[in-house]
Amino acid sequence: MQTGRNPFRRRPDHAQGPMLEKPRYIRSTALRLGTYLRPEAPALLVTSFLVLLNTALGVAGPYLLGLGIDQIADPPRLVQLTLLALTVYGLHWVSQYGLSYIVAAVMQRVLHSLRRDLFGHLQLLSLRFFDRQPHGQLMSRLTNDIDAINQALSQNLVELASSALSLAAGLAAMFALNRWLALGSLTVLPLMVLSTVGLGARTRKVYRELQAQLATLNGRMEETFSAQRVVQAFGQAASSIEAFEQDNSAVLVTGMHASLVAMLLQPLMSVLQHVEVAVVAGLGGYLVLRGLASIGTIVTFISYVRLLTRPLRQLGNLYNSLQAALAGAERVFEVIDQEPELVDAPQAVSLQDIEGQVVFDGVNFSYLPGLPVLKDVTLSAEAGATVALVGPTGAGKTTMVNLLTRFYDVHDGAIRIDGRDIRSLQKASLRQRLGIVLQDTFLFSASVLENIRYGRLDATDDECIEAATLANADPFIRRLPEGYHTQLSERGSNLSQGQRQLLAIARAVLGSPSILILDEATSSVDTRTELRIQQALLRLMEGRTSFVIAHRLSTIRNADQVLVIHEGRIIERGTHAQLLAQRGFYYNLYMSQFKGTNAS
Repeated sequence: MQTGRNPFRRRPDHAQGPMLEKPRYIRSTALRLGTYLRPEAPALLVTSFLVLLNTALGVAGPYLLGLGIDQIADPPRLVQLTLLALTVYGLHWVSQYGLSYIVAAVMQRVLHSLRRDLFGHLQLLSLRFFDRQPHGQLMSRLTNDIDAINQALSQNLVELASSALSLAAGLAAMFALNRWLALGSLTVLPLMVLSTVGLGARTRKVYRELQAQLATLNGRMEETFSAQRVVQAFGQAASSIEAFEQDNSAVLVTGMHASLVAMLLQPLMSVLQHVEVAVVAGLGGYLVLRGLASIGTIVTFISYVRLLTRPLRQLGNLYNSLQAALAGAERVFEVIDQEPELVDAPQAVSLQDIEGQVVFDGVNFSYLPGLPVLKDVTLSAEAGATVALVGPTGAGKTTMVNLLTRFYDVHDGAIRIDGRDIRSLQKASLRQRLGIVLQDTFLFSASVLENIRYGRLDATDDECIEAATLANADPFIRRLPEGYHTQLSERGSNLSQGQRQLLAIARAVLGSPSILILDEATSSVDTRTELRIQQALLRLMEGRTSFVIAHRLSTIRNADQVLVIHEGRIIERGTHAQLLAQRGFYYNLYMSQFKGTNAS
């Protein structure tokens, strides 16, 4: 017996695209990232000085320690060298702390600028961009990719420079002290490099796979939490758990593998370090017996061996982190480089006081090439008139109001307000003259007062309360625990659908729009709230040009003009009575949807 496929299962990883892409344009991305560092030039000069000082102090400490051991027979000189060594180590700690502090401050300012530019640019992009981009990916740009840049630049980049200088300075000091011991130390160095490079490559590969699986797991959790109402309504909790456990098990297996591979490097490098110390000690002992080296020199060399091993241990992690940072920066710049599709024309004018006449003149539009949504739509709405848009789902009603608000631009034809093509108007001024009340009301995690004030940010508290009163929202707001200062949950989930609708109306009232766009709510509310909503809407629509995606018979009956939309065309127009008399598409729609249910 064939069973249905679990809809919660994801495609295999290979079907979801590459696990973790490497940066394609390393040089250009690095140079562009460098432009964010340019304003930090003074701080970077101090950082460079501290890196050099830190390296010099790190090399000087073991050298002084070796000298002190060689002067053990001269107590005053030994005390002097010991105090000097302690001073050097103390200065080394201070310089290291100062370096870390300055680098952290610089990187936080750079990341602040990156986040500001990315978020600010996103606000300029059209809705078409957001239609194409999963919101999780955009959030990843602002969080994961920025964090990858932070990890690399604030820690690993300075660590890489410091390690490279320490490696060079340590080798130079070793050859200056005793070339035979230096050559003996280098016999183990190639094995360390090969081990780091080999295991580092393997570790990077496994961790890429782990990161991809973690992204899948995080996506699973985000999707399930967002759809919790649907999951519980359809009794699919068991299926969700099964699908989550599948992804979770994949993370477990890959995570164990990644940990095992990563853990190999540390003990291997530790063994090789001990081998190198043994080589230095054995060769050094022989040279001491021959009078070619001192015990202090051997101790210094052992300290230098440890100094050289540290950057070699970190080489793989540093490389991987820098690759991830450049890849993250590249993805951030890809978004910043997106050209806004809707921009103000060079000679765009501000839309001031208007009467509110709206004309659609031969408008054609499609979201996807070859799939027209609106076809030669022509209409004229006089100032102050109410136009009801009626038609089946997918007919193009919402698209018409999206074009009027200029969320998208028409492909052919024009939309005019008081005779002016809206493409010749500044978008911001156009939208300030429009009031929008959607059935899917979005409320922010803020107070009731702040949500109303979103309609006009410079409004006073009294003006917000007055708008709420006109919208019939004041009574229920005052019954809330903290009244107008009550904090709303995400999307206003601690309010009913009707209450959210009333707040949306209050927000629109506050903006004093000349043209109103209303998508009537279809969800059921109690009779009293329904009456309040209708009264508030009638008050809001009075004297304003209103386009209503109508679901209530009362709205359609009171409309000055009813437009029947079907498959992207206006197939009938007139008043409610006129359209019923025609006994056409609207008549059939009325008989199937309204008669007997909304008749009064």
